[in-house]
Amino acid sequence: MDTRTSPFRLRIERVQDTLKRQGLAAVLVPSSDPHLSEYLPERWQGRQWLSGFTGSMGTLVVTQTEAAVFADSRYWTQAEVELAGSGCALVKIPTGTATHHIDWLAANVKRGASVGVDGSVLGLGAAQQLQRALDTAGVTLRTDFDVLDAVWPERPGLPGGSVYEHVAPHAALSRAAKLAQVREAFMAQGASHHAVSSVDDIAWLFNLRGADVSYNPVFLAHALIDAHSATLFVADDKIDAALAKLLAADGVQLRPYAQAAAAIAALPATSVLLIDPRRVTLGMRQNVPALVKVIEAVNPSTLFKSRKSAADAAHIREAMAQDGAAMCEFYAWFESALGEERITEITIDEKLCAARAKRPGFKGLSFGTIAAFNGNGAMPHYHATPESHAVIEGNGLLLIDSGGQYLGGTTDITRVWPIGTITAAHRRDYTLVLKGTLALSRTRFPRGTLSPMLDAIARAPLWQHGLDYGHGTGHGVGYFLNVHEGPQTISKALTEPHMAMEPGMVTSVEPGLYRPGQWGIRIENLVMNVAVETDEGSVFGDFLEFETLTLCPIDTRCIDKSLMRADELAWLNGYHAVVRERLSPLVSGTALAWLMKHTESISAS
Repeated sequence: MDTRTSPFRLRIERVQDTLKRQGLAAVLVPSSDPHLSEYLPERWQGRQWLSGFTGSMGTLVVTQTEAAVFADSRYWTQAEVELAGSGCALVKIPTGTATHHIDWLAANVKRGASVGVDGSVLGLGAAQQLQRALDTAGVTLRTDFDVLDAVWPERPGLPGGSVYEHVAPHAALSRAAKLAQVREAFMAQGASHHAVSSVDDIAWLFNLRGADVSYNPVFLAHALIDAHSATLFVADDKIDAALAKLLAADGVQLRPYAQAAAAIAALPATSVLLIDPRRVTLGMRQNVPALVKVIEAVNPSTLFKSRKSAADAAHIREAMAQDGAAMCEFYAWFESALGEERITEITIDEKLCAARAKRPGFKGLSFGTIAAFNGNGAMPHYHATPESHAVIEGNGLLLIDSGGQYLGGTTDITRVWPIGTITAAHRRDYTLVLKGTLALSRTRFPRGTLSPMLDAIARAPLWQHGLDYGHGTGHGVGYFLNVHEGPQTISKALTEPHMAMEPGMVTSVEPGLYRPGQWGIRIENLVMNVAVETDEGSVFGDFLEFETLTLCPIDTRCIDKSLMRADELAWLNGYHAVVRERLSPLVSGTALAWLMKHTESISAS
């Protein structure tokens, strides 16, 4: 690429010219929107549009003379390729929650200068941290500067997808009941009002779903709730008259999306407003009148929706079975077609989606399928494109990370399969990752254990050999909602205080190992926290264990049995017996034959 004519370099230069006109030393462009979503509508994909880096997480900083993208190890290889010629340097950070961009700004912007950012997409907690650092450095923060409006002439508008109702039996708890639950929680903390901007909370709370964000069945909205009513701020054309009538019957009034800020600004001085500093933007917080008391606490809905009910769990198990049946159909086709027809990473995506689309309750994918052969698998968030993808031929390891959205749940599964002849090194790495998956899957722990405390259990088999991986071990998963959901995460970082493991939470277990340019391995199941009786009864408190929800064979051809203990093999055989029992009624023909073959017991010899 000619770096002088790269569209991304030209866009960065346009930003730098704008900074000079505005008298700003630098601008911060987070990967964020007014709802602090992980996956963004096109309108707010400014970091990608400016730099060319397509990873789902990352922060862009542009000064008058240089530009840098801050990204963690999941994206380093990808970012180095995509940023080539853009004029943006890659700054490698240890985790997605790291704040090295703040330290970089404080160190590189001269005292007395100003930094701009769009406060409407900057999280309140992040803004407070940024403000403290810049104050210490003698740098002024300007939060009314939307650089994208200044430099992006064809910037997309708001998404226009319609909103629909998530109904019984899959929505087991009514909208009125959820609103009552949330009201009781925020009023117990002394609040008279509660503002919500996070779209997954809103979708769960109002039993509504949408299509404003790829793969996530959510819609753009804000909500303001008091003791007697709730107002949903959403674009006029997204909710039809029939649904509006149903909402009104539950005390929910509709107002235009753009009026949320004005409604916050109009709160009576006697109000007490609860907001979640991790899930509301600085811009929204700045609308709160000075005399209104603010309580900063986690959204009650975030905690409620993380704990799936018994009815939710039953639907999730059924969704997992249907998803597993689709996987059997796909893998049966794959093994029969391998070597007989041309299969690429893109073909895998298409065939997997087609298999899932046949299953009852399927609504779409839960994220873009990662089908990654050999060296591509070493990039945890790799995505094949028509311009750049591998053909599945020769020898090596194929990693497939995929998931679906069903009316009764959200799935996310990763498996690794041998292609042709694999080596002892492949088997060793695969087995160590598998041991990590099994170790955590079999763990019992006291209720209320902070989820990051479990992270080391999955890493221990790898650490023993001087190996590690750069991403977290597990993320919370929604109920026909976002595939990444809080508050719990199993990772090295304690990112927020509300990470206690409680019954009903659904979390991924996905240790990995990545050798750049060679192969990547990740073995992922979803698990649910369930209560367990221990030999000591309740003397030492309540204990939880994981129920493995995902139903799909784990390939045993890649296992180095010399590294496996008898109890680990017994767990794997028991898991495969459950997979066979649950899935065999749902498949037939070649898919059933494939299932039976890949769930056979294995012995230590």
